[in-house]
Amino acid sequence: MSEHYQHLGVFSDWVAAARRQDSLYPTAIPGPQTQALIREILGFCHTDENPMEVKIESQWEKDGLIGQEITWSVGYGPRTQAYVLKPANANGPLPGIVALHDHSGFKYYGKEKIADGPEEPLPVLNDFRRLPYGGRAYANALAREGVVVLVHDVFLWGSRRFPLETMMEMMGDPTVAMLRAYETISSVPDEIERYNIASDFNEHWVSKYCNILGTSMAGVVSYEDRVAVNYLLSRLDVDTERIGCIGLSGGGNRAALLSATHDSIQALVIIGLMTTYPALLDHNMSHTWMLFPFGWARHGDWPDIAACRAPLPLLVQYDLQDDLFTETGMREAHARLQNHYAAVGKPDAYTGQFYPGPHKFDLEMQSAAFGWLKQQLLAAT
Repeated sequence: MSEHYQHLGVFSDWVAAARRQDSLYPTAIPGPQTQALIREILGFCHTDENPMEVKIESQWEKDGLIGQEITWSVGYGPRTQAYVLKPANANGPLPGIVALHDHSGFKYYGKEKIADGPEEPLPVLNDFRRLPYGGRAYANALAREGVVVLVHDVFLWGSRRFPLETMMEMMGDPTVAMLRAYETISSVPDEIERYNIASDFNEHWVSKYCNILGTSMAGVVSYEDRVAVNYLLSRLDVDTERIGCIGLSGGGNRAALLSATHDSIQALVIIGLMTTYPALLDHNMSHTWMLFPFGWARHGDWPDIAACRAPLPLLVQYDLQDDLFTETGMREAHARLQNHYAAVGKPDAYTGQFYPGPHKFDLEMQSAAFGWLKQQLLAAT
C-alpha cells in the first residue's frame, strides 16, 4: 500500500511513481564533478561574472565602523546597491565576509534587513529584526569582529526588486483581483506590506520566466551573489585568501549555492536552512523557489550542495523548533553532511549546532558563528 500524503490526497501514489521513473536524491559525492553539475543545473553561469560600472556612492563613519554604499551593474535590471562595513581602526587587508540577507517574504528591503547604513534604521526594520536577529543588524556586529563585510541586494529584493506596477501587469487580472480581495480582507494599507504580499505571488511568475530562459531563480540569485564576491575580491582592504559567507534562512540557501559555485569561499555558515528533500514531502512546501533548483533532485539532495566542496569548513546551525522544517529532516541532513565529511577524511571540518527555539539567528547563535568564522579565516593564512 502506497504512503499517504495529506498535501497530495488521491495523488499520494504520484511520489512512488516518480521514484519509479528516475532515481531521486542519490548521493552526490563532494568534488569538482558535482560542483560542475550544480553550476549547469542552476544555469546563468557562462558569462563574465565581474561587476560592471562600480561606483562608491557615499562613505560614513559611525559606531566604530567605516561604511560605504557601493553600486554596480550585473548586466540587466536596476543597479545593485550594497554596503561595505569594516572597523574604523583597520590596518592592512582583513578577511572578507559576504553576509547574505534572508528571504522572509520581505522583498521591499534587502541589505537593510541585516545591516545598518549611515541613518538610523526605520521602525519597520527594527520590528522585523526583533525575532530572527535578536533585535540587531548582525552584519555591523560581525564587522566589529575585525572583518570586512559586504551586504548587497539581490535579484527581487531592495534595489533589485520589481516595481509594484510591473508585478501587477505581469501577473494578470485574475491574480491582481485576488490580491485586491486579500488586501481588503486583511486591511493592509501599508505600502511595504502591500508590496511584500504582491511579491510573494510574483515569485511564482518569475520562476516560470527563469525556466523558459534556461535557468532558475536559484541560478539567477547565485549568479548575482558571485558577482558580489568578485567585487569583494577586487578591494585592496580585503585578503582574498580569507573569504567567507553567512546567511540565515534564504540567506543560508544562498550561502550554500554560492559556496558550491565560487571557489574563493573558504568558510561557509548556513543558519536555519538545512533539511533533506524527502522530509519536505507533506511539510513546509511553501519555501522559496531558491530551494528547488529545477532537476537537481535527480542528481542529489539539498545537503549534497552544501557539502560539494568538502572538506571546506562548514558550520550549520539548526533551530529545533523551526516550523519551516521537521526535526527529522534536519537530523537526516546533519547525518548526511557528517557522512560526506567523513568520506573525504575531514570529519571535524563540518560542525552542526542544534539550538532550541524557532526559526532565528539570535545573539547566542551569532556569537558562536562569528567565533567560528574568525577561527576558520584566521587559520587560512
